[in-house]
Amino acid sequence: MTSRTRKILGNLARVALSLVALAILFRRVGGEGVLLALRQARIGLLVLAFALFLIGDVVRAFRWRALLQGLELHPPFRQLLTLYLVGGFFNTFLPSGFGGDVVRVLELGRIPRAASLTPGPVPGPGVRTAALGTVLVDRLTGILSLLALGLVVLPFARGLPPAVAWLFAVIAVVGLGMGAVLLQGALLRRITVRLPGSLSLAGSGKLAQIYAAVTGSGPRALWAALALSTLFNLINITVYWLGARAVGIDLDLSFYFVVVPLFSLTLLLPISVGGLGARDWLAQMLLAPSAVAPSMTAAWTLAVWAVTASVGFVGGVIYFGQGVRGFLQSRRQLVEAGSEGLSE
Repeated sequence: MTSRTRKILGNLARVALSLVALAILFRRVGGEGVLLALRQARIGLLVLAFALFLIGDVVRAFRWRALLQGLELHPPFRQLLTLYLVGGFFNTFLPSGFGGDVVRVLELGRIPRAASLTPGPVPGPGVRTAALGTVLVDRLTGILSLLALGLVVLPFARGLPPAVAWLFAVIAVVGLGMGAVLLQGALLRRITVRLPGSLSLAGSGKLAQIYAAVTGSGPRALWAALALSTLFNLINITVYWLGARAVGIDLDLSFYFVVVPLFSLTLLLPISVGGLGARDWLAQMLLAPSAVAPSMTAAWTLAVWAVTASVGFVGGVIYFGQGVRGFLQSRRQLVEAGSEGLSE
């Protein structure tokens, strides 16, 4: 079996897993109740959530630009925003949360190099490697900021089971510590300096070049990325809160500061399509001790998915439009070349 075949089968398995998980959930909580809650949802709140999530993509594009500028790369902001929207389409409709990141790396890697990278302790990476490094930091700063927000609000959060609160505290502290070590760079380079070149983070191998891009944006760009991540995460938490209010769930806002980070971590796992199934079952477990009906909980997570999928659909339209435009340009060039050949 080839690697391509294994990948296709793995993706099909994740799609099947999402569908089965949703089917079992609907049967358990009552599909009619879920559909009724969705039909009665307050559309105005969902439209507001859609607008906020779209603004969140603008914020994340600014965050990515700050990291790229730290590496002396200056692609147009419009291109970065377009790539984020297109990436959102792939993240929503592919069997993991990383599909859009791959698209962003590949597409950004095609641009001409705007300037040389700032010299560092290791050779500077190329554009595609720099894109990969900044995408990783882009993801990491978002997660770290989200964990930090949840940890700050945790003592004041209402409605959380004690076991969930302690579990989140452990995840947040460990995650923040590991993230700080990863972004600091010097410690991991010292640890891996004696490893073979392909595994060392201090040499000139491929992995070292990627890590140079991860740590090379500089403190100023990193702090800017963390600040923008905090703004985006506040928007994202508000989107979840609005989705809950839209279907009639009225929990304290502090509750979402802890729940949303746990949702975001499940979206990173390549076990579902756009988080469908995984996020829904996690929400059922987190809200089980509350007075919220299971059918309303399911309606909430599906409503939030619909909001993010709608923004992803915008990216899909852009992606399709770019493909059509590229096809028409190629066809026109072929026609012009044929006309020139006949005239000769």
